[in-house]
Parts: sequence; structure tokens; C-alpha cells
Amino acid sequence: MDNKLYNFLGLIQRSGNLTSGDDGVELDIKKGKCKLLIISTDSSDNTKKKFTNMAKNYGVPYVIFGDKENIGYYIGKSMRSVVSIKDKNFAEAFMKKIEENISGGDSIVKD
Repeated sequence: MDNKLYNFLGLIQRSGNLTSGDDGVELDIKKGKCKLLIISTDSSDNTKKKFTNMAKNYGVPYVIFGDKENIGYYIGKSMRSVVSIKDKNFAEAFMKKIEENISGGDSIVKD
């Protein structure tokens, strides 16, 4: 299941609709470009708190998914704790895929 989701993140990256890394994702959220925020399950508590609070404040849906190493690998970068999907259709498709295949540790929050 996860491989399909990770591969989908890679597709989104190649399409130019994915931002990764703390600073870039924070800018996307503040500028209203982020349609779905993805936070890795193994990111630090501070990172999770910072980005979940930011998502709630700006009305951005977010999901806790995957691990930093795999997220980075599949998008062709180093480890990434947070990524932003900037396209509404990709965001909806990712949410649909994750809802169909929920496994332990994954959680979805729609605010």
C-alpha cells in the first residue's frame, strides 16, 4: 500500500506540484498554495506541533503519513519531514488513496 502512495508522491513531485522542506512548505501554507499538508510519522514532536497548528490556523487539511527517509527517497530528495501538495486534484486523489488503504499509524485530519 505505502509504495503506491510513495510512488504517487514522486509523480506529484515530477509534475511540479509538490513542495518539500520546512521553509518552502511554511511559505506554501501562508500564501494559500498548500492544498494538502503531509507530515511524516517520524518527524519531531516540535515539527508535528508547529505544522499541525499552522494547518489548523490556515484551514489546510493535513495527514500524518510515511517516514522521512521514504518520502525523501520517492521524491528524489534527502529526508523530508513535511511536504505540501499544491494541486487540488492531486491532493484529493492522495486523500482518496490513503482513505482506501488506511493502516496502523496513519491518520487523516480534515479541518
